[in-house]
Amino acid sequence: MDFIEKNLGIIAWCIQNQTYQEVETERFEVKDLSASGNNELSAREIEEYEELKLEQISSQELSAVKGAGIDLINIDKLNDYILRLNKRQKIESIKADVPSALSFLERKSFTRNGVPTLLGMLVCGDYVADYIQGKCDVNCTVDFPSPNAAALADDKQRYQDNIIPLIEQGFSFIWRHISVGLAYANGGTAAPEYPEDLIREMLNNALAHRNYASSRPVMIRIKPHQHLMVQNPGKFAHSQILHIDTAAGKIRRIIRKQISRNPKLTNLLYSFDRFEGAGNGLASVVNACLENKIDVPYYTLLDGEIRLFVPKGKVLDEEMESWMGGFSGYIQRKAGRELTNDEKIMLSFVYKSEKLNRVESYTILLTMDNNHKAVIATLEEKALIFKNPESPDLYPVYQADRTLLQTEFSEELKQLFGAEWEKLKPDYAQVLNAVYGHNAYGDVREGVSANRIGAYLFFMKGQNSQPSSDYENYKRNIRNIFNRLEDKGFIVRRDGKTKKEGGKPDFIINEHYQEPQSLFSL
Repeated sequence: MDFIEKNLGIIAWCIQNQTYQEVETERFEVKDLSASGNNELSAREIEEYEELKLEQISSQELSAVKGAGIDLINIDKLNDYILRLNKRQKIESIKADVPSALSFLERKSFTRNGVPTLLGMLVCGDYVADYIQGKCDVNCTVDFPSPNAAALADDKQRYQDNIIPLIEQGFSFIWRHISVGLAYANGGTAAPEYPEDLIREMLNNALAHRNYASSRPVMIRIKPHQHLMVQNPGKFAHSQILHIDTAAGKIRRIIRKQISRNPKLTNLLYSFDRFEGAGNGLASVVNACLENKIDVPYYTLLDGEIRLFVPKGKVLDEEMESWMGGFSGYIQRKAGRELTNDEKIMLSFVYKSEKLNRVESYTILLTMDNNHKAVIATLEEKALIFKNPESPDLYPVYQADRTLLQTEFSEELKQLFGAEWEKLKPDYAQVLNAVYGHNAYGDVREGVSANRIGAYLFFMKGQNSQPSSDYENYKRNIRNIFNRLEDKGFIVRRDGKTKKEGGKPDFIINEHYQEPQSLFSL
């Protein structure tokens, strides 16, 4: 900390006297700024500087807006804020005009020495696009599969406004472009692709915690029936990021911490009833996922940008049901019973997080300080999940039992089928892999049919679960492969009978395989 303390004044001066963009992108030379000037900084000192830089940047919400005058304060917008502020109890009186509001404007940091601040312009300024450009800008896009697929004229919109209208306009755009059906189980209530409160949460977070040192806009991008993405300028603090390569795989997690880049704006949005609450933003996203309302959300971190993706669907979907079905016998042996729905959801979350981490996507770290801790503890006790030993003690990362990740049994199958295994086409080999895995780890009572393996392989490819000709055609192809594999003796029916003899369609790998008289490649 000596470096930071010795050079605090220099760092602050540098930040205050550079443009917003320079402050955000510059990284100090890794040299001590003290008299000697030749001492290399440690990694920790560099990290401390970066954190300090973020703290300094967070004060940009209070910076006076260049060229703006007090005449840009709109008294009607200011009074709208005061009315919302007084919603629970009267705190401030309505203002007759701007001169009578000067004391209040200074106290709330909406002005600074009579000049509107960035915060003031965001809340109650006029002509905001002329003075703060991209800081009051939300760009919305719907990514249709092809240019001719757009059914609506407003599939691209750019909104420039004060902070509250901006949130409402962004929400309205999303709501217009997502599917909203009916949930008959709940009396015909609306069932949107993404929960309404989650959409608002994403927008609130993007605008409350964005980097206002940057003039880049917030971006909303909808990929119909696939995902919703919100991108904002900024970065997570170093202390929020886990980026570790371990023997058990990559760890790419975001730690839930109450860190606000723009504390006054964050508090202000709370008074507008638009803010997510006291540091519960990421917790709310995780809870929505573990309540099976959305699929596993993830972040991609770009240079000065954060992208949050929320995939359509549920964390416990057909893919996860099929995956756990392939290991149902193994899971029951370890757990001593069938898993509850909550346990299945948690196991799915852990599994999908690992898959996302492998492709450099960051998921939200699960912690034991929420109402899911009992489920985490139970799965850990049953050894279906474990703490990665290389993850930090304070922030353990849970991963799935490595047996549950097995999908490749080529060595075992090669031992059984010899040279014939090498001749199989990829789709035939894939079917045999799936049959072998279900035989070894599935529940024998459930059986291994062509229909079950077809659904398993289809969903494990991440295909759409909606009934479609693609799904039926895929399963029909798997049935044909089963017939060929049975004809050539690679698989047999568990009851030992052939199809002609009335054998049940429950298949196992033929451990007594005999090389066919006439070799051919399937």
